[in-house]
Amino acid sequence: MAERQFFKATDPQEACDLLAQYGGKARLLAGGTDLMVAVNQRQLSPEVLVYLGDSGLNYINSESDNLVIGAATPFTDIMGSNLVREEAPLLAEVISHIASPAIRNVGTIGGNLANGSPAADSATALLALGASLKLVSKAGDRVVAVEEFFTGPGETTLEPTELIQEVIIPKKAGEAKWAYRKLGKRKAQTLSIVSVAICCPLDGGQCQGTRIALGAVAPTPILASEASALLEGKILSEGLIDESAKAAADASNPIDDVRGSAWYRRRAIEALVRQLLAQISA
Repeated sequence: MAERQFFKATDPQEACDLLAQYGGKARLLAGGTDLMVAVNQRQLSPEVLVYLGDSGLNYINSESDNLVIGAATPFTDIMGSNLVREEAPLLAEVISHIASPAIRNVGTIGGNLANGSPAADSATALLALGASLKLVSKAGDRVVAVEEFFTGPGETTLEPTELIQEVIIPKKAGEAKWAYRKLGKRKAQTLSIVSVAICCPLDGGQCQGTRIALGAVAPTPILASEASALLEGKILSEGLIDESAKAAADASNPIDDVRGSAWYRRRAIEALVRQLLAQISA
């Protein structure tokens, strides 16, 4: 096997230039918590590695309408950020349940998304928050909603010459309530069997623009759009919560695997959505 080449990008433009030069032969490396496992297990054998750790993509900024997070920002930095805790507390809570402290210290939000896992916990939170991703290449940039980014298990809309530059989270006006729950084999360092994140902006007690996001129950992280739409303009009640929970379970398309059966996942989604909406309504 030819010797693998390693490049250390000093800024996003240099990374884009390298991707344009090497295309599908190159892989981006930040925390490496997923990529290097695949390389060591010989599931991947990239000819070129482009390191992003010193490329200026580690930042958290509050803009007029959005909270913006650089793709190479480690989970620990996001979880501990006062800006995130104030403007997107749901994301901080979800990240606290990802893997272990050691993994969170080096794993990055961009890497977690680019991996394309249906069980990616950060994706569930970002779906509920209505986030978008800024993708850049040598040819230019584009902004893609998180719900349009994932196309299948391990697959995304990222082109071989593109990278995720930043995550864009709109600030929620008014009183926004949220809730999150993840089920796994244990309480830490575990892949989700199912996960649910809900963001519910309220206006006079009425739900306005609720987003119910589901993880690990379909080929990609998904929005339970019908379950969310049922709540629009309404005050949460026991009957409405039951109806929305059943619609969320119907929206799922789970599989049987070593972590859980499709039957269990559907039942769990219905129970979790019911539980979390009741929590929001309390």
